[in-house]
Amino acid sequence: MPSSLRLLSWNIHGGVGPDRRYDLARVVDLVARHDPDIVALQEVDSRGRSAESAPLRFLSEALGEHAAEARTISAPDGHYGHVVISRFPMNRTCVHDLSFGAREPRCAISTEVETPQGQLRLVTAHLGLSIWERRAQSATLAALARKGEGACVVMGDFNDWFSFGWVRRRLKGVLPARTMERTFPSAWPLLRLDRIYCGAPARILRSWSDLDARDASDHLPIVADIGIG
Repeated sequence: MPSSLRLLSWNIHGGVGPDRRYDLARVVDLVARHDPDIVALQEVDSRGRSAESAPLRFLSEALGEHAAEARTISAPDGHYGHVVISRFPMNRTCVHDLSFGAREPRCAISTEVETPQGQLRLVTAHLGLSIWERRAQSATLAALARKGEGACVVMGDFNDWFSFGWVRRRLKGVLPARTMERTFPSAWPLLRLDRIYCGAPARILRSWSDLDARDASDHLPIVADIGIG
């Protein structure tokens, strides 16, 4: 039995790279290179795509047997949001509304992943661009992390570039360990917008990013091996 789990979180910019070409295959190829057990992808956009090329179907068939999505924008020709895909079963999956006033709608996904190492409580999110909405949204994430017992991970695109911004302030008490790689912009990564947080008994064993992703998105992915025993 493997002694660790591999997690990957990536804002894929709708599957459109800096070359303005829509290409989910290169997203899948890069993710598969890291062989993650659980994947969180933000800015998954099916608007204007055919049913045959629906992103969630394509991504889940390629990357994992179990999937859940949070649709934050719905339109007649599709929807936009973020997804979590796992090779292990997920239970008690719930989408939580994080919307703040008239700002762009936001959601979080919470689920319990039944891994070979034991149950992992997982929360994935894509937070807002304003400080005040992140203040409220990060409070909800911290409350979700405190629910239940055992290993918990919160990961996603937090849009928080401050070392001690609201996300870090809210989560450090319950999930003190976090990744530190710079992921945005992908061409010249300066900001740590994308992170993986965890707390005891979960622990980060190692983490990294992948500069090859700059051809596929304006963000780099964040990857981490974690132990949960």
